[in-house]
Amino acid sequence: MTHTARRIGRTLALVLPVVMVLSGTLAVTRVSWSGDTTESQLLTAASETTVSKRARTPRAPQDVLRDKLLVEMREKDPGVALTELQRTVEARPSMARHCMAIAKALGKAAVDQYGPTRAHRFSRPVCDTSFASGVARFS
Repeated sequence: MTHTARRIGRTLALVLPVVMVLSGTLAVTRVSWSGDTTESQLLTAASETTVSKRARTPRAPQDVLRDKLLVEMREKDPGVALTELQRTVEARPSMARHCMAIAKALGKAAVDQYGPTRAHRFSRPVCDTSFASGVARFS
């Protein structure tokens, strides 16, 4: 009987602190840390203010273009995306300084989707062959 009681005691000694820590962690997520008892704050990994600030911050045009071209590449093929990149740079010369980075990102995505051998087939002289550089780098 004493041996069984000792075993139960050891088990509780190991399990109880874990249960207490978890329940304590859950309890403090609803504590009002500002001292204002009228408002309770929910503590999360990403606070609401950070998320709302990010949502209000406009994305850079080159990021929007890169994401659009990556989607286009997945839906069609890298050749279509590269043609669109070249047309965009011709229409908006300010995007030329971002052309190489976007083309390399397309090259990496093409390797991920098609494999290195097939991705090389889509290479074109867009942005000083940066697409081919991206394919070679991630092959």
